[in-house]
Amino acid sequence: MKTYDITAVVWKEESGYVSKCPELGVASCGDSISEATDNLRGAIELYMENATALGVVDDIEGGLYCLI
Repeated sequence: MKTYDITAVVWKEESGYVSKCPELGVASCGDSISEATDNLRGAIELYMENATALGVVDDIEGGLYCLI
């Protein structure tokens, strides 16, 4: 399994925290920083599973730093 080095940006909103992976354009949220990052991790996993199923993961990998 490949591992990727990606960025998670988290900021506070009025009603909680927003988390985003700028490399993939995937975002999520939560009531705490921990919950927001955990939810982002889950969203990224689903995004990558879908990209793999659609056969476009190679296009995405070009913009990511890959750790093997």
